[in-house]
Amino acid sequence: MLTAAKNAQAEGGERMEISSAYLADLLIGIAKAQTAVIDAMERANPGFRNTHAVPLLQVAANMRAGDPRLIDLPSRVLLRMQG
Repeated sequence: MLTAAKNAQAEGGERMEISSAYLADLLIGIAKAQTAVIDAMERANPGFRNTHAVPLLQVAANMRAGDPRLIDLPSRVLLRMQG
């Protein structure tokens, strides 16, 4: 993974090259952090996840679209982590 991190560093304006495995790890790590926030909200206000978080994530993930876009991927990963 350190090799992937070195490839991600842009030096002197060079193009960044990130491996798909590195990008997947990054997205999952971000989703885990966001899930922790949603879990905290759920503990403070029971029902928050199903009443507020999941419906808004479905809109953000553009779930009704037949052809998902790359911009929808982070929301879809987070939605998947919600169960």
